Amino acid sequence: MEGLNLMDITILVVTLLCFLVLCRIFHRKPYPPGPRGWPLIGIMLKMDQLTHRGLANLADKYGGFLHFRVGSIHMMVVSTPDAAREVLKVQDNIFSNRPSTVAIRYLTYGQSDMAFAHYGSFWKQMRTLCIMKLFSKKRSESWDSVRIEIDQFIRSISINAGVDVNIGEMIYGLTHDIVYRAAFGSTSSEEKEEFIKIMQDFSHLFGAFNIVDFLPFLRWLDPQGFKTKLPKARDGLDRYIDKIIDEHIQKTKMKEQNNNGSDMVDELLAFYNEKANLNRSGNQHESINLTRENIKAIIMDVMFGGTETVAGVIEWAMAELLCKPDELRRVQQELTDVVGLNREVEEQDFEKLTYLKCALKETLRLHPPVPLLFHENANATQVLGYHVPAKTRIMINLWAIGRDKSSWVDPDTFKPSRFLVDNAPTGYKDSNFEFIPFGSGRRSCPGMQLGLYTAELALARLLHCFSWELPGGLKPSELDMSDTFGLAAPRATRLVAIPKPRLHCSVY
Repeated sequence: MEGLNLMDITILVVTLLCFLVLCRIFHRKPYPPGPRGWPLIGIMLKMDQLTHRGLANLADKYGGFLHFRVGSIHMMVVSTPDAAREVLKVQDNIFSNRPSTVAIRYLTYGQSDMAFAHYGSFWKQMRTLCIMKLFSKKRSESWDSVRIEIDQFIRSISINAGVDVNIGEMIYGLTHDIVYRAAFGSTSSEEKEEFIKIMQDFSHLFGAFNIVDFLPFLRWLDPQGFKTKLPKARDGLDRYIDKIIDEHIQKTKMKEQNNNGSDMVDELLAFYNEKANLNRSGNQHESINLTRENIKAIIMDVMFGGTETVAGVIEWAMAELLCKPDELRRVQQELTDVVGLNREVEEQDFEKLTYLKCALKETLRLHPPVPLLFHENANATQVLGYHVPAKTRIMINLWAIGRDKSSWVDPDTFKPSRFLVDNAPTGYKDSNFEFIPFGSGRRSCPGMQLGLYTAELALARLLHCFSWELPGGLKPSELDMSDTFGLAAPRATRLVAIPKPRLHCSVY
């Protein structure tokens, strides 16, 4: 060592470090197969093709677990039950974060909601609060709002019996009314229309491609003007919900409402603390305190999750049944046998409406409420023998999983009877992962039961109270069944049909 000078030692250390880095690179598992992109930008030029259908086509070419890069972001797509099980069950604790974009961080007040918050004690508290206080059957106001609004919905259809009805538009109005009543305790049309416009602006910004998310060095340029668009959208939500929160606080002070609350805002305000320091430390024994920003962000979650997705399921179910007259007749015959034609469907009838439930499951298989679920891994890991770097964006393609040829016979065909066979999935979070329309694991949909209740009751009433025909002599095979890609995947065109009274008794 006496002959070694500082330069020799430096060269030795650098050589050793390079050797260790090269060893790690060569011993690391490869990335999954996938399309190759350009240097720096990856496959950014093909972003318009990364829909649920486009990603399913890539899976056909590269396999059920594929990889590509968009700018600086690694992205991997899960399209088979086996890969989904690995991500959502075996390594659920690693893949429980949500990706964070510029729009998500800003519009959710720094991810202070439940849907986009990273996994941890804060998220656990928010989820527990939402399940127990907002979506639980014990909170009768939410479930009452479903029954009240569906009653009015059926009445409005009966008034238009015998003529063309834009049933798709009416279904979306129904789910907006249900969630609006549950959240705010009213259905004021003027206020509702204003809030729907705000939610549409948020939905557009959440789904919009922002080049800064993938090439962060362009942030100072803001080439797409998001620094102007995002504050404008959030200011609209602030003005609207701040007014509602202030009104509820004032009513509580005047003791015009009891302490248990009568809508979601009341329930959330029970945990409101203007100077709250939210528990993000990991101590789950601390009491829950909500800031005003938390309340606004959670309301936004509920409005998104309870309107577009539930409406889409109901409209798709009606469209699929109108395309298959034999299936429609079978569901309606079951309703006649179980309920009769002298009264309306009631909740206690659901247990015996087996084929109706099968039709709803088949709809969810073909048209999951959210076709792509986004997850992110906290740490580097391996999946199916492939390397997954930390903070990779994982897309679970529920649309492709529901149509997986190795799991389903004739997967693109609407066939409710497939759920009557002995080995068919019995629930919505089955352990074999070929049928997970609401996701699975820690980040599965917390409002699943309320959403299913709404879809079942609305679909049962629509099919029991009315017979349905397509307008203008349109044949079932001619009905447009294309969809549009977004946060949800609704029908490209609203469903129009002709209702005719079916019951012997009067519908309201």
